[in-house]
Amino acid sequence: MNDQTQPRVLSEPGKPILEGVNWGGLKTLYIKEVRRFFKVHMQTVWAPAITTLLYLVIFTVALGRSGKTVMGVPFADFIAPGLIMMGMLQNSFANASFSLMVGKMQGTIVDYLMPPLSTGELIAALVSAAVTRAFLVGGAVWLVMSLWPGVHVSMAHPLTALWFGLMGSLMLAFLGVITSIWADKFDQAAMVTNFVVTPLSLLSGTFYAVDQLSPAFRAVSHANPFFYVISGFRYGFLGVTDSPVLFGAILLLAINAVLFVICYALLRSGWKIKN
Repeated sequence: MNDQTQPRVLSEPGKPILEGVNWGGLKTLYIKEVRRFFKVHMQTVWAPAITTLLYLVIFTVALGRSGKTVMGVPFADFIAPGLIMMGMLQNSFANASFSLMVGKMQGTIVDYLMPPLSTGELIAALVSAAVTRAFLVGGAVWLVMSLWPGVHVSMAHPLTALWFGLMGSLMLAFLGVITSIWADKFDQAAMVTNFVVTPLSLLSGTFYAVDQLSPAFRAVSHANPFFYVISGFRYGFLGVTDSPVLFGAILLLAINAVLFVICYALLRSGWKIKN
C-alpha cells in the first residue's frame, strides 16, 4: 500500500490562495456593519423617520391645508416620496462615511485591511450595509407616513421606485466610501454632509416642481443628480414626473459605475489608508 502523501503545492509569494469570491468574509463584514448601526436603531433608523415626518407635518400644515396641488396631485402626496428618498440618501451616506474614517482615527483600520478580502469585496460589504440602512430608514418613513391622515403613499410603479431607490442609495454609499477614505476627522465628513449632501438633497425638487422654476434655476436643477433620483422615485409612487424617467435611470447607473471605479482605485492604491 502506498501511504505516501502528495506534496503540498504552495502559491507564489504575493499571490492570494483564495480564489473566486470570498463569500464568507464578505458576509461577515456585511453583518458586522449592519449590526453596528442596528445596535442603536432608535438613533440610526427611527430617529430619521420621525425627523422626516416632521418635515411632512410642517409643510402639510403650512401649505397642504389650503388644497394646494402640484403636478395635479395633493401637495402632501407630492412631497411624501421625495421625503422618503431624501431620508434614504442622507442615511446611506452617513453609514458609508463612518467605518473607514473611524478606523483611521482609532487605529483599527487594520481590521478592514488584514482579512482576506479583495478590494471589490470590501467595497461590496460597506456599500451593501449602507444600502440596507437606507432601505430600513425608507421603510420606517413609509410606515409612519402611511399612518398619517391625508397622505397616500401607495406605489403606482413599484419596480421603478425600487430601481431609483437602489440607484440613489448606491450613489450616496459610494460617495460615503470616498469621503471616509479622504476624511481624517469628523469635521471633514460633516463638511461634505453640510455643503454637498444636504444642499443637493433640499434643492432636488423634493418640495417643488422644477418645471415651475425660472429657466436658469431649472437648468441648475437638471444638473443635480439628486433631482433624477427624487423625480424617478416620485414617479414610482405617483405616476407623474418632471424629468425623463428612462434618461434618469441610465444616468444614475452610469454615475454609480464611475463612483465605483473611483472607490476601487482609491482603496486599491491605499491612499490615506495604508500610509
